[in-house]
Amino acid sequence: MPGVIKKNEPPKGPPVEFKVSTEDESTRDIKHVLVVMSGKGGVGKTTVAVNLAVELSNRGYMVGLVDSDIHGPDVPQMLGLVDDKPYPNEENKIVPVSYNKNLKVISIEYFLPSRDTPVIWRGSLKHKMIQQFIQDVDWGPLDYLIFDLPPGTGDEPLSIVQLIPKVTGFIIVATPQDVAMLDVKKAINFAKELKKPVIGLIENMSGFICPHCGKITYIFKKGNGEKIAKEYGITYLGSIPLEPIVVEDGDEGTPLVIAHPLSQSSKSFKEITDRIIEIVNKLNM
Repeated sequence: MPGVIKKNEPPKGPPVEFKVSTEDESTRDIKHVLVVMSGKGGVGKTTVAVNLAVELSNRGYMVGLVDSDIHGPDVPQMLGLVDDKPYPNEENKIVPVSYNKNLKVISIEYFLPSRDTPVIWRGSLKHKMIQQFIQDVDWGPLDYLIFDLPPGTGDEPLSIVQLIPKVTGFIIVATPQDVAMLDVKKAINFAKELKKPVIGLIENMSGFICPHCGKITYIFKKGNGEKIAKEYGITYLGSIPLEPIVVEDGDEGTPLVIAHPLSQSSKSFKEITDRIIEIVNKLNM
């Protein structure tokens, strides 16, 4: 097991060795497992995962959010939880950080000596870290467990599918330009190769909304996401425009759906959440 978790000091008492549970024990009270991924970096996966998790929790669902980007964990920053710490409970389980009464969060950042400490690991250690995030964390009953992945189709998504065979489906995030869509196709085919459903495709940064005049400029082209979704026979979940407030809110640690609930981007997130809930319920039936 990676030594990083053993370095975390509980609030009181000596350090605790964490046991590894079986897959059935650790996920039996989790209804739906959603994996947010892309084929390429810089498309806003974490922004999507964070706002989706917060929006679901605001609707009364019990949600867990796993920051699975081992080398670039940004979830604590985007939720304003960088100063919080998980700790072990009496059952030697890790108690995750709470954003609100319905949303629990875990990230490797909480177990690093400092925020600028790099994680220099090969695949086997990353697999063990994700295993601990799944099996050694006291998630409790959850309606949704959401994984925010690093770019690509490598170790992390493979580990999740191996450790949780009942993954509900993948949510693919992309930006509209042709280069990004080339990698989206790989992500879609990755899910199909593993015989896991694709919940749908989200086109992020779909047109820049000027904060002064409200005019939309399509910097990264328009419509490619919907076109690819149709080509591959998956659901087009919707588009999210590019607004300066999205960047500002993420840097300040307040999710967009909380800070600017009436913005166009926030409305898009809420409509996309509606579609995801509908599709997940159909898959469950």
